[in-house]
This record gives sequence, C-alpha cells and structure tokens, in this order.
Amino acid sequence: GDRALRIAVAVLALAGAAIAGYLTYAKYADATIACSTGGCETVQSSEYAEILGLPVPILGLIGYLGIFATTFVAGETPRLVGAALALGGLAFSIYLLVVQIVAIGALCQWCLASDVVMLLLTVAAVARLRRPATG
Repeated sequence: GDRALRIAVAVLALAGAAIAGYLTYAKYADATIACSTGGCETVQSSEYAEILGLPVPILGLIGYLGIFATTFVAGETPRLVGAALALGGLAFSIYLLVVQIVAIGALCQWCLASDVVMLLLTVAAVARLRRPATG
C-alpha cells in the first residue's frame, strides 16, 4: 500500500541525498572524488556543473530532500508534490546524462548512480499517486 511506497520513496530520496551530499562536500572541500570511470572530475569541473551559479549537486540535494519531506505528510498534495519533484528530477537527470555523453564526453559514476536512484524514486513516487492515502 501507500505506507510501503512512502518508505521506499523516503529510502531512495535519502540515498539520492547521500550521493548529492557527497558531491556537494567534494565540491566545497576541493576533495578528489572517488571515481572508477575516470570521468567524475571532468564532469564536475565542466561548465555544465553549475546552473545559475549553483553547483548541480546542491540542486540535486535540494530536490531529494524535498521529495523526502513529502513522505512525512499524508494526503494527496504531498504525493502530487513528491511525484512532480521526482518527474522534474528525472527529466533533469536525463538532460544531464545527455550532456555528459554529448557535450562533455565523460561519465561520472556518482551521476549515473543518482540517475538510477532518481528513476526508481520516480517510479515509486508516481506509484504512490495510484494508491489510496493510508497511514
């Protein structure tokens, strides 16, 4: 039911927030990102790593935490907001994946992990819209 989906959304949102939080930390601590693809630093230092002066990981962190917050409130509105944020996040993730492949020519494993989390999160958040709101 909704409770199981709400837990799934919460756990996935926290996983996404952990990835975005790590990348945000690495950005501001000027730390080397643990990376097996070799493309993480290239992606993170590209001109696409910021939007309107904000590092992309911060936008992800805000989005994931926003989705997480919707799991604490029952009702139709939080479910709609969570699904809308997840769909927006998925669209943004797809855009960033295309940018990595086409414009940057490098892939960041953390970004790809976030993409997978966001896809699963979107599936769970949209599925919540199809369930009656309970506990």
